[in-house]
Amino acid sequence: MNPLSLRLLGQQLSCPEFSTPHDVVSWMGAMQGQDYRAMRWAVGMRTGHPSEKSFREAFNSGSIIRTHLFRSTWHLVAAEDYGWMIDLCSDKSRSGIRGWIKQSGVVISEDEELRFREFISGALRGRGSLDRSGIESIVLESGFPCRPEHIKYQLYLAEVSGVICSGNMEGNERTWILSSDKIASRPLMTRSEALEELARRYFRSHSPATFEDYVWWTGLNAGECRQGIEALGDELVRERWKGLEFYVYRDCRTRGCRSGKVLLLPPYDEYLIGYKSRQVALPPEYRHRAHDQKGIFWPVILLDGKVVGNWSASGSSSAAVHRTSPAAASSSGSTSSGASPATASGFGSGSSRSHCISVDLFNPASPLPAEALQKEIDRYVRFCGN
Repeated sequence: MNPLSLRLLGQQLSCPEFSTPHDVVSWMGAMQGQDYRAMRWAVGMRTGHPSEKSFREAFNSGSIIRTHLFRSTWHLVAAEDYGWMIDLCSDKSRSGIRGWIKQSGVVISEDEELRFREFISGALRGRGSLDRSGIESIVLESGFPCRPEHIKYQLYLAEVSGVICSGNMEGNERTWILSSDKIASRPLMTRSEALEELARRYFRSHSPATFEDYVWWTGLNAGECRQGIEALGDELVRERWKGLEFYVYRDCRTRGCRSGKVLLLPPYDEYLIGYKSRQVALPPEYRHRAHDQKGIFWPVILLDGKVVGNWSASGSSSAAVHRTSPAAASSSGSTSSGASPATASGFGSGSSRSHCISVDLFNPASPLPAEALQKEIDRYVRFCGN
């Protein structure tokens, strides 16, 4: 078993099978949506023809939804999955949010939470998407008894209760909207059906994965995770690799990975955050370069599925370029020691935006294939311009 190639294929990072953001999110089950910029590229890079415009249209039309779900944090889900997923994880997520509120030194009683939820259900009806300042104005003008500094916490609690979710994208500004105004229908499942379907979504897109990986990803208790896995029966096959037992989805793709593939992975991407067994792709000695102990993740570079460095993108007033650390790119035609920037082609038609891509390898003595690096940079730039 080659867990790197299987994960790349299952996660649609190699030979993606889908053309729309909705289909990618549906396949993945749920994708962490912590950061607005990162989540766009995380979905886009898993489509056949990445386009920021396509992501924005899917997000604003309500075919994909962003809300607090698993592990009490933001996730993207397909609209038709929202209802049964929020029912499945609401209690655990609400408990997590309340723990965070308590650690912040804020006290919100259950009665206050319920009254705010009832208030916001009526106050936001038919208003569309509003940012926090807009919601704060409605709350204050109505005379509803809620401290301004408590509103953000109340919004998070209303999210995990299924009352509101993220509204339309307005740059990088967070907005909220009533879930009933955003989502046309909310198909439901029994809890047993939901546990089975969630396990199916995770393992078909994330395998090979361990039991501990799945428990971590869902944030549910181990007993319910095991119940979902057992319900899949022979859809999962057990394999051992380097002393660990992994579940492999029976119908997973096994062909399609080509050597020398470079990927620019955004922070909080499912390829890392979706597992506890990150050592499969991330050498332990470089773990601090990918994430810290507080759960902050940074952009990383993959070479054949292995994390080999960091990257960053910044706006540029001139042509889009990429700059490498010394010896970051190899083979004929590459820049020597990264001293001279190389033009990144492939801007979308009419786009005025440009980007400077910086690359910093963990081990400069092991350079990246220059052509593969340039190809991935071009793909990212096209995404930002389309």
